[in-house]
Amino acid sequence: MVKFICYPKCTTCQKARKWLDDNKIEYEFRDIKLDNPTLDELTEWYKKSGLPLKKIFNTSGLLYKSLDLKNKLLAMSENETLKLLASDGMLVKRPLLIGDSFVLVGFKEAEWGAALSK
Repeated sequence: MVKFICYPKCTTCQKARKWLDDNKIEYEFRDIKLDNPTLDELTEWYKKSGLPLKKIFNTSGLLYKSLDLKNKLLAMSENETLKLLASDGMLVKRPLLIGDSFVLVGFKEAEWGAALSK
């Protein structure tokens, strides 16, 4: 079973959840605002995703913008950046779909379909 981590009020997360339900994919639901990912989880997911660390951030979020992270992240170490991500789930790009061999960040239907058909 995959883990589906999202913010329920997010329209992209709502679309992703509907897609999972319509495709009869079983998942474990987790609200990122109520159950913030830990530093260990984020470190593992980041490495498993294969993405640059910056791509794990919700760059369109109010918190990201209010903290001026676009400029501050450049001077931060990987560990500092991961600790910052772990400080507030609203900094993390969502939804996240986590399986045994993959971590997908954001909802792209074709990408999700390909990962789940393996």
